[in-house]
Amino acid sequence: MTINLTDLATPGIASLPVYKPGKSADEVRDELGLDRAIKLASNENSLGPSPQVLDALAGGSFDLFRYPDGSGASLKRALADFHGINPDQITLGNGSNDVLELAARSIVTRDHEVIYSENAFIVYHLATHSIGATPVVIPTRDHRHDLAAILDAVTGRTRLIFLDNPGNPTGNWIDGDRLRSFLASVPEDVIVVVDEAYYEYAASLCADYPNSIEFLPDFPNLVTTRTFSKAYGLAGLRVGYAVSHPDLADLMNRVRQPFNVNTLALLAAEIALKDQEHLRRCVAMNDEGMLALTAAFAELGLEWFESISNFVSFDLGQPADDVYQALLREGVVVRPIAEYGLPDHLRVTIGQEHENAEFIKALGKVLMNAV
Repeated sequence: MTINLTDLATPGIASLPVYKPGKSADEVRDELGLDRAIKLASNENSLGPSPQVLDALAGGSFDLFRYPDGSGASLKRALADFHGINPDQITLGNGSNDVLELAARSIVTRDHEVIYSENAFIVYHLATHSIGATPVVIPTRDHRHDLAAILDAVTGRTRLIFLDNPGNPTGNWIDGDRLRSFLASVPEDVIVVVDEAYYEYAASLCADYPNSIEFLPDFPNLVTTRTFSKAYGLAGLRVGYAVSHPDLADLMNRVRQPFNVNTLALLAAEIALKDQEHLRRCVAMNDEGMLALTAAFAELGLEWFESISNFVSFDLGQPADDVYQALLREGVVVRPIAEYGLPDHLRVTIGQEHENAEFIKALGKVLMNAV
């Protein structure tokens, strides 16, 4: 072959790194010859989905030879009733990653700029580069969004601003007053996507955390994204959604793949939404786990980012890879976050009580042996 196929890539694609997901527990167990391992690396809800979801999927009779409902009408109605909005404001996605990309693809071209913070969710970077748009990455201030700097960076070429609230991997957040003030200052032809993947956890952990869906009547250039992958425990089925002005939803639905959410995922999400009691149990488990982990970090003399998510990133004061590898050997999988510009930090997902205890024990052992 005489041609370099990489040279055929569209602008922005060739320089993108391949996304590397966190190691699975099975992978670590097999690689290291361990009897067992626990995964606290990918911000999953280890309590799992509602038992009602599991019963429906186990006992259902599905015409899997037929395509799913391409419009997701039943789930849209359920979401509209839940949020007090209209179904035509909703765009469904294969996880919220999908709707984040749909928002960019529907309004951003190679001639535009997309603004987001450093250390922000990596999908913003991927979506921007895949379109060939110009990324404008704003340094954080104390690892939080610098909203003033973001506003200062807006130009006539700016078409989209991504804000993860709370942020990943830091868990930082923007309170309601600051978010409303920010939205009021953004030009009306610049779309602001507020990524609320961790909304259910954040609303429990922080009294002044905003529900940006409530801001939509005042800001037609706002898009709010949510997911069923986190607190609802459906990460393996991939269901997310965006809520926006109907005109923006219409644009996103034009570029959305017709059957991007599968039959089982549509059903599971609708049932999960109805079982709010299970959701409350998951959120309560997370609240308790957050207290346990941060208390352990304090006892170990470690600093951490205050988080209102289902994870905490903690500072080891040195390159984190040795501790990460040592934790793997103890059968505990966490997440290095050097790719987010935080090489001295590890991110740990809050798990069930016994998983948190196992992580704390392993971390203490690893740090003691490193002394």
